[in-house]
Amino acid sequence: MQEHKQEIVLGDVTVARLVEYFGSVDIAPRTFFPEAPEEAWQKHSPWLAPDFVDADSDVVMSAIQTWLLRSEGRTILIDTGVGNHKERPYSPVWSRRESDFLGELARAGLAPEDVDLVVNTHLHVDHVGWNTRLAGREWVPTFPNATYLMPKADFDFWNPANGHTPNLGRGNQNVFEDSVAPVFAAGQALLWEDGHTVDANLHLEAAPGHTPGSSVVRMASGGDRALFVGDLVHTALQIVEPDASSCFCEDPAESRATRRRLLGEAADTRALLFPAHLGGHGGAEVTREGDTFAIGEWAPFARI
Repeated sequence: MQEHKQEIVLGDVTVARLVEYFGSVDIAPRTFFPEAPEEAWQKHSPWLAPDFVDADSDVVMSAIQTWLLRSEGRTILIDTGVGNHKERPYSPVWSRRESDFLGELARAGLAPEDVDLVVNTHLHVDHVGWNTRLAGREWVPTFPNATYLMPKADFDFWNPANGHTPNLGRGNQNVFEDSVAPVFAAGQALLWEDGHTVDANLHLEAAPGHTPGSSVVRMASGGDRALFVGDLVHTALQIVEPDASSCFCEDPAESRATRRRLLGEAADTRALLFPAHLGGHGGAEVTREGDTFAIGEWAPFARI
């Protein structure tokens, strides 16, 4: 395990962490994860605070972050956070934000034009925001030279024209219109199904449950392995309590099954697990513990 840092190397792939936000999401842990038993919160409370739960205010702590990968000469972003200036009437924490995400990108040595691929693991409000930026009165792709990989199942599900009623309610209102449709209209979206090979090191795989199109980015390079699992694991508690789906999962039972499968794979292959919203060190090594799982070591990123 390397010392904690802002960028790590796994095989031939460089992985960096761009943090847009870390803090409260104004939801109580027991509301966010209603299937987690009370005794689990009590048992694990000593290490859940302060990176994953604020014990004083009883709210979930969450990171909004983008994984920046450099692989086979290309620059790849996994998830694009919340974005700026977006109207989110039913998600007030994410409404009309003015973050320095593009400054974070610049400090990593990149301009928006340098990004080759954008991967949206799913199309929730906090995963697609920087897909676009406001140019005058128009939403335009933030990364003009990038191909945006979007799961077709989510593209169809969140398209308002299709009339689906999501478990998220109105929390995703305006998201398709301002952060997905402009990319599609610009001809920069690639809608994939089942799986998609990015390069020799990276492969996209369907991992439904949280949303119909939820996906995982599987990285294998040299002897190193990593799984970028989006919201299939939203908090560190779900590693040790894998049957606890979040209140935002469209299909909680499918989410549980997918989560157990991925955690098992992470444990058996010694793959680093990188959820989208984990605070602290951002990821973890997973080990088996009977019929559930445990955290071996935290990922070697600096703690936020």
